[in-house]
Order: sequence, then C-alpha cells, then structure tokens
Amino acid sequence: MSLRDRWHVPAALLSPVRAVPLVFAVFILLGTGLLLLPWCHDPGASVSFMQAFFTATSAVTVTGLATVDIGSHFSWPGQLVILLLAEFGGIGIILVATTLGVLVGGRIGLRMKLASQTDLHVTGLGQVGPLFRRILLTTLFFQGVTAIILVVRYRMTYFDRFTTAAWHGIFDSVMAFNNAGLSLQPTGLAAYAADPIIVLTITFAVLFGTVGFPVLAELRDRWRRPDTWTIHTRLTVWGSLLLVAIGWVLFLWFEWTNAGTIGAQSVPHKIMTGLEGSVMPRSGGLATFNWGDVRPETMLVTVAMMLIGGGSASTAGGIKVTTFFLLAYVVLAEIRGDEQVRIGRRAISAQTIRTALSIALIGVALAVGGTLALLLLSDSTLPDAAFEATSAFGTTGLSTGLTPHLSIPAQLVVIALMFVGRVGTITAASAFAMRRRKSRFRLPEEQPIIG
Repeated sequence: MSLRDRWHVPAALLSPVRAVPLVFAVFILLGTGLLLLPWCHDPGASVSFMQAFFTATSAVTVTGLATVDIGSHFSWPGQLVILLLAEFGGIGIILVATTLGVLVGGRIGLRMKLASQTDLHVTGLGQVGPLFRRILLTTLFFQGVTAIILVVRYRMTYFDRFTTAAWHGIFDSVMAFNNAGLSLQPTGLAAYAADPIIVLTITFAVLFGTVGFPVLAELRDRWRRPDTWTIHTRLTVWGSLLLVAIGWVLFLWFEWTNAGTIGAQSVPHKIMTGLEGSVMPRSGGLATFNWGDVRPETMLVTVAMMLIGGGSASTAGGIKVTTFFLLAYVVLAEIRGDEQVRIGRRAISAQTIRTALSIALIGVALAVGGTLALLLLSDSTLPDAAFEATSAFGTTGLSTGLTPHLSIPAQLVVIALMFVGRVGTITAASAFAMRRRKSRFRLPEEQPIIG
C-alpha cells in the first residue's frame, strides 16, 4: 500500500508537478526567515528583507547571483544557512521529485525518470532508500575530494588558521559541485586567479556537477564501454565535452588580447582561464575575472552557453544539454529528409521531440521576456540586461556587475527568473510527460506554409 493510500493524501498535493515548486518556495521562505535573524548577521551589518529573500532564492535555486557580499554581511551561522540551502537546492530536487513520483503510484515524470534510469530502476517505494544512498554518496564523494584539496591549499597558501581554511574549503566545494556560484570572497575566485590548483579543482567540480547523477552512475559501471551507454548519457557526455571545447576555443580567440580579462596573462594562465570561462557559464557562476570586461562576441557566446546549461537531473540549469542536442538531431533529420529522428541505433519518439521543443521555446521566451523586463525596470544596457536575465534563468550566477545595482522591482524579476529557471522547466517537462493521452480520433491534416 502506498503512502498516499495509507494516509489518504490527495494525489494533487503529492504530484511532482505541483509539489516540487511548492517545496522549493517553502525552503526559500524558510531561508529568508533564518537569514533575517540577528545571529546570522555580521556585527555592524544590517540585512534587509529583500537582501535576505534574494540571497535565499539564489542559494536554493543554486544560482549564485547576490546583491550583498556574503562574507561580510553574514556571520558563520548565516553562511551555514546559505550552504545548507544550496546543498538542498543542488541535490534535493532529485530526491523530492523522485519520492513524490513514487508516492503518487509510479507516475514518474521526465526529470524523475532520468534520475532513476540505468541501474537504479525506481519502480516502488522500497527502492527509494537505495536511490537516496547512491545520490548522497556520489555527492559526498565529489564534494569531499574537492574540499580536501581546497582545504589543504587554502591552509598552505592563503589562511593562517586551519578552521578558516576548512570553512572556506567546505563552502567552496559545496558551491562548486552544486553549481551554486556563491562565494565568501567579495571578488569570487579572483583572489585565486593565478593558482591552478584551486581554479582547476573548482572548475572540474563544477563540470562534474553539470553532468548529472544518472550519467555519473552509468559512467561508474560502463565507462570502458561507450557503445553500451544510453542515449541520454551519450548526448550529455559528448555534448558537454563539445560545448566545453567550443567555448574554450572561442573564449581564447575573442579574449586573447583583451587587457580587461586575459590579455596580460601568460600563455598557460590564459589557457587555464579559457577553460574556466568555458565551464563556468554552463551553470558554475564562479569567476576569476570581471565578466563586465569581456568583449561583445564573448558575451553573446556566453549567453548562449548559459541558456543551454548542463545535463538533465544535474545541479545545473538551462534548457539542458540533452534538449539542445536532441533538437540538433531533429534539424539534421529534417535536412536529410529522414522520417525518424535517429541517434545511433535508436529512434526518438515524437512525444520526446515535442517536449524538448516546448522546453527550448519556453526557455528562450523567459530569457527574452526577462531581458525586456530588466530594461524597463533598471538603468541597464541591452547586453547587461540579456546577460543578467539569461544568467538568472540558467541558474548560472555570472554577472557583469549589474546585480547589486538593481531596483527592487528588477530584483523581483531576477528572483522569478531564478525560481522558474530551477523548477519551471522541470515542472513543465513533468507536466508534458504526465499529460500524455491517446486520442480516439484523428483530424484531417493541413500543411501551413513554413519558412
């Protein structure tokens, strides 16, 4: 007997489509309340409701945009609250959504199917426990390894006290793997810009976080046999590597002589910063340089990368890598004149294509609408507004410096974009998957003029 039947809980309340946004909203409000408590503030620092609300939303949605300096405005307990909110936001959506999907009686939406595929195969309530353990162990492994490296490096080079080094290392490891983008340093990673150990460790932690738990689980068992990977893993792994390579090359090409970013750096330093500049827009949000100084062509490429985001069922945002490359295969099939969209030896269903197309168009519409709203509500240029809106929707956390200067109405727009960017597309994907129904009749077809 399911929990719903035992406790007579309405299915509508437990439906992931309704419950996931509700749970995230509750945690945001809870975090806001905690951050407003006096013991969460640094002595002499005052935190307004909007500052606490914005920070809590940014943490729960693992975005990383901030209107105040986390390190100077919040005390150690306040920073701990922010860390816990980001931890829940990073992995909590998989746990909550999968549990609710099972409780409803097996009606698992797109996001939960991705989280329980491969060797997990969640079909009953009794399998939720093992699923939780695998997700938590994977998260703790990557965060633990990252934290150990960072703590040792921070203690050896940057901080005299071990407790300070340990706290910074733990905080940065959680933010990196969860793609949360918040930092205790007022300039983010800029203080460590010339340190390859710190920059590369955080960069690779962000990259692994964008892959997604289902892919990590499958790679653990089948990394030597790529021919046995599922379509989802192939699209995510090869697509992510391709996007990193393209972003890396284009960043170096456009910024090589830009004195505001990497123009004055040595060649090895430029190559390292180029990798960071390619990975972080995928949802990482941490930076060793000011994104407001990049050239327009770099900004345009970055906006596209932020819109795409990371892998499904990961800690990243955006429309997702699988969505983007699935639609690329749709275009390729149309160019070739193929009746079916094929990836390898598999055909993609029409329903999956419709869902991917819907998610992509919703994402573009939200980014464009958010840009327009910021232009109307703030004193910003089109590039800055587009960058900020896409960063919020893609839960990236990068900014050209606009965030602290936004008016309250503009901050509310960014808050809405962060929230919708984290749970909106997931909810939409789940809703589309759950609303499948067979038609008892077919209408006559007509072909409007296309193009």
